[in-house]
Amino acid sequence: MCLILIARQVHPQYPLVIAANRDEYFQRPTQAAHEWPGSPRIVAGKDLTGGGTWMGMAQNGRFAAVTNVRNPMQEVPANPISRGQLVNHFLQGTDTCENYLHQLAEQGQHYEGFNLLCGHGDQLWHYSNRSRSMKKLDKGLHGLSNASLNSPWPKVEAGKQALAEALQQQDFTLQSLLPILNHRQRAPDHSLPNTGVGVELERVFSSRFIEGADFGYGTRSSTVLRLNTQNQMEFMEWSWNSAGELIGCVELTMNLEP
Repeated sequence: MCLILIARQVHPQYPLVIAANRDEYFQRPTQAAHEWPGSPRIVAGKDLTGGGTWMGMAQNGRFAAVTNVRNPMQEVPANPISRGQLVNHFLQGTDTCENYLHQLAEQGQHYEGFNLLCGHGDQLWHYSNRSRSMKKLDKGLHGLSNASLNSPWPKVEAGKQALAEALQQQDFTLQSLLPILNHRQRAPDHSLPNTGVGVELERVFSSRFIEGADFGYGTRSSTVLRLNTQNQMEFMEWSWNSAGELIGCVELTMNLEP
């Protein structure tokens, strides 16, 4: 997943709102979001290659999401563990966010570069094994792509602004957040980051929704989630093919444990 927009305690009725795009190789097999069997019950998609997921929420209120860190010059560990397992382990575990991330900091060298968000109750934390930074997120709007938290990339800054405007509507819906994620306009060259992949790919990757059929890589799913003050989680996910066409939509609701 390569773009996560977060509104934490911004809206009076929805203390957590997430809007996110997962960007991945089109040939990598994926199962759309569904309710996983077992305890705790989890709502998430599944990467059928690594067995993990990119974002999910459990009925006990645990939330986690991951993005990669784009740096082709960074040395890749031998036999790296799938980054999607970071989300699985947190959702299925019992550690506090802080304890989980402290333990992860000792094992981060076994993964390729990642950003991990994990939350439970009124807390939401971020950790990256590249910057080795750990932070509890304040109230407000946050954005995460393939660099550090709140890096001022055009897609992050514009996405946060669009989310802020959507939350000001009297009664916003999950469906109304889709245009934020389905924004396909690329950023001008002068504002592109330099992550070492060359200007052509920087252009392709600069839009919130990545149309990357020529590269075999692009936006595979768009997911929105909101948690209301009655402890009910609403979840909607749209799936896209390599032509950027909608091929499926899943909508789920879960009452979380108090």
